Amino acid sequence: MNISTLDLKERYTEIKDIVIKRIQGNKKDVALVLSSGGARGLAHIGAIEELTDRGYHIRSIAGTSMGALVAGMYATGNLERFKEWMTTMDRKKILSLTDFELGFDHLVKGRRIIDALKEIVPDVRIEDLPIPYSAVATDWESGHEVVFTEGSLYSAIRASISLPAFFSPVKTGNKILIDGGITNPLPLNRVKRTKGDLLVAVNVSGHDYLGQSRMKRLIEKREMEGSRALRLLKRIMPENVHPEFNIYTLLNRTSSIMIHQNSQLAIRLTPPDILVDISMKRYGGFDYDKSTRLVNIGRKRMKEAIDGYEL
Repeated sequence: MNISTLDLKERYTEIKDIVIKRIQGNKKDVALVLSSGGARGLAHIGAIEELTDRGYHIRSIAGTSMGALVAGMYATGNLERFKEWMTTMDRKKILSLTDFELGFDHLVKGRRIIDALKEIVPDVRIEDLPIPYSAVATDWESGHEVVFTEGSLYSAIRASISLPAFFSPVKTGNKILIDGGITNPLPLNRVKRTKGDLLVAVNVSGHDYLGQSRMKRLIEKREMEGSRALRLLKRIMPENVHPEFNIYTLLNRTSSIMIHQNSQLAIRLTPPDILVDISMKRYGGFDYDKSTRLVNIGRKRMKEAIDGYEL
């Protein structure tokens, strides 16, 4: 039986395709890393949904700031419940969960939101979670990362989301902890790895161009007369000053630029097998009332990334 060169090439191609598909089919275990990014981090929910729907198995997870929160909800098995709760968010509810307090180092205490989360997903110790979980915060004094792999889940989340000058810092022992995005917004080097797994990252940490204007509108929706803290906060963001030039926006933009640059550095130092890099300049860090849109963006972009990987 004569076999032509063309037949051999076609057969080789078929065998190669089969081998590649089998290799990819076996590489379904994932170490997942979720970035900081405020409300934009709701895109992590859609990304996780698409990843698991495509047959990938998340064996470990790590996150910073909003990424730490979503990662925690997934690790407890309550991501769907958290998603449903977020769809009920409107500006009125967001303000009701924002306990303004104009302190020396913060505008918001941050207790109310954690208490609300505990009502839908009770606290648990990280070491008791079904998969390894890591959350990153920053030691304000030393500037070093603080990586939580044990202890109270919500204590870790609260420390990780402590955006400087917005949420009050977390004091634990002799440390003052602030947002993990300051040192490691995309903790690719902090997720637990197992042999043969895929490193998958979702990065939504971009410049927050719209955050200040969103917050201004939220504040204006609430009665100001009874809140000294809110009246003072509004004075920080006066109407006759361009929104790019006030204390809040200056701090917010500065940290956003720094976080974006640090996340790009993390990607270069620890390249993921699958990277979902989402730039969402239309959405600000306080757009929690747009959860459905953000979730859908995350799902769409994860689909594109997986399609590209599986080609």
